[in-house]
Amino acid sequence: MKNIAVIYKSKYGSTEEYARWIAEELGADALEVSAVKPEQLTGYDLVIYGGGLYAGGIDGARLVAKNPCKSLVVFTVGLADPNETDYANILAKNFSKELLQTVKIFHLRGAIDYEKLSFAHKGMMAVLKSALSKKDESQLSSEDKAILSTYGGNVNFVDRDAIAPIINYVKGIL
Repeated sequence: MKNIAVIYKSKYGSTEEYARWIAEELGADALEVSAVKPEQLTGYDLVIYGGGLYAGGIDGARLVAKNPCKSLVVFTVGLADPNETDYANILAKNFSKELLQTVKIFHLRGAIDYEKLSFAHKGMMAVLKSALSKKDESQLSSEDKAILSTYGGNVNFVDRDAIAPIINYVKGIL
């Protein structure tokens, strides 16, 4: 195996859990983003970056978006179903057009426990709930309905099997 780093930024634990599983499967280093200096990135043959999705951003992605990597794979972690979500705007907001042409991106589902949310995140979820509550039932997507039905509770979509496409892709390019 080549020299691989799995770098992650995790606020509530889902991204870290995925990152550690990926690192374990690939025999890679698992590093929290705050422990990585930009100049370290080129010391790896492959960097796999994982960040949670928050308000249109990929948490901590600036490290890999603004600093060169020999090869880069990105995974995002959010509540939305990747099969029903368009990530184009989020990706364009976080990465240059040039980088998006070379990076492979995967989207995974995370978890939410409203009791553990920061004050700011509780506020954002309350605003989202309020906006969704004002929509007519016929205008709600399945994701919207899921947010409304689980609001205030604890939902966990984290699944170790979800990393299989990342592992298979990485093994295929090494």
